Amino acid sequence: MGIVAGLDSSPDFTRIIVCDADTGAVLRQGYAPHPVEGTEGAGRPSDVDPQAWLLSLGEAAGGGLLEGVQAIGVSAQQNAVVPLDAQGGTVRPALVGGDRRAQVAAADLIDALGGREAWAQAVGCVPQAAQPVTKLRWLARNEPESAARVAVLMQAHDWLVWQLLGRPVRRTTDRGGASGTGYWSAATGGYRSDLVELALGHQAVLPEVIGPSDAAGTTPEGLMISAGTGETMAAAFGLGLGLGDAVVSLGASGSVMAVHPEALQDGSGMITALADATGMHLPVVTTLNAVRTLRGTAELLGLPDLESLSDLAMKSTPGSHGLVLLPYLEGERTPALPHTAGTLTGLRRESMKPEHLARAAFEGMLCGLADALDVLRGRGVEVRRIFLLGAAAELPAVQAAAPALFGAQVVVPQPADYAAIGAARQAAWALGVSRGTLDPLTPPAWQGAVAQVLEPGEELAVGQAVRQQYVSVREQTHPGAFRP
Repeated sequence: MGIVAGLDSSPDFTRIIVCDADTGAVLRQGYAPHPVEGTEGAGRPSDVDPQAWLLSLGEAAGGGLLEGVQAIGVSAQQNAVVPLDAQGGTVRPALVGGDRRAQVAAADLIDALGGREAWAQAVGCVPQAAQPVTKLRWLARNEPESAARVAVLMQAHDWLVWQLLGRPVRRTTDRGGASGTGYWSAATGGYRSDLVELALGHQAVLPEVIGPSDAAGTTPEGLMISAGTGETMAAAFGLGLGLGDAVVSLGASGSVMAVHPEALQDGSGMITALADATGMHLPVVTTLNAVRTLRGTAELLGLPDLESLSDLAMKSTPGSHGLVLLPYLEGERTPALPHTAGTLTGLRRESMKPEHLARAAFEGMLCGLADALDVLRGRGVEVRRIFLLGAAAELPAVQAAAPALFGAQVVVPQPADYAAIGAARQAAWALGVSRGTLDPLTPPAWQGAVAQVLEPGEELAVGQAVRQQYVSVREQTHPGAFRP
């Protein structure tokens, strides 16, 4: 069929992967970091000039990387709002996803619409600080002059697609990216422009939501640009997820998402009802504490890295000799306990050894993520296979415990930029549909990720006993935490 490229513009870098459109075989790759900018505090920048994304893209594509490419798909960081004026210029730098300044604005919006349930029914999610709708509220309250000039709203992948096409009159997005804004409903497939006005103080032009296999347009040189999508949706597409598949992502915080045929509404706010990049849905449950639990324990034990913590944990046994760690170190989102702290129970003379605490940290982290999985299962989401992502997924202590604690087959894919691969697969789909060689409802069948497969096997009963020990402690210390 030809050659396609996938572009992943993450918060820190741009990676471009060029693939055979028929098989998905990677032909070549490019990479460039994003220019270093001033930061707010010690974290990533809260405000970023989107031109930095274009500079990084140009550097990554250097050296003839895109020679022969016929279509490009764009994946980009989620929740980054690019506010434009009526002429298409940026009103101010983009407000990016990691920005926490809007926490008060999130609470304001929840109250303004009549509570969490009202938001869940409207758009399938309850406002969080990271979401675009909440950033708009923050902008209106803190920079009213800038807010008043906003005429058009775009996200990172929308803006990049628009730039690649030469800034046409038509602006587009995809349902995956739109579903994270807080003003588009995955259940109805439509915008709630009244929520934009509620947040920003006035209406703004929103991108047209096009289908997963649609093209956003073609450059004057004849290069097709597909719809694009957010990083989460692109990674799911790159991994080849289908019904029955879930992803557990181990970052500092954790997330669990699964493919589902319907949009879910959850007034508790634990489930965010995202759409995926294929026409299905991608409900997500987030925990605040994952790898930060391991890093904190390693520091407490004086260990230099997570590999050492894993080695130590493997000297213990399932159940950690009765030690149970509830890993709510930064409060928790699932369950909703924003002001709580972590808990260590089961201290006895025989359990007071470093290896048992190390094991309890791994089990506590994984049990917290198993709680998130159960939130989805409790809403009818089928989970037969779990993809485990993140650097910590390679640790022996994680791989030894995860299948039995999750109660399912665990797949650990070989590290790769699955978001860029997913973007390339989307480009191949749009290219094939335009040529009449692919069905608009059926994406190209690329070879799945190379992966290690772990089965719960004989350890399932032991793992479920460990999980029950954890649940018992959780219910004693936080009774009813998962009740509506």
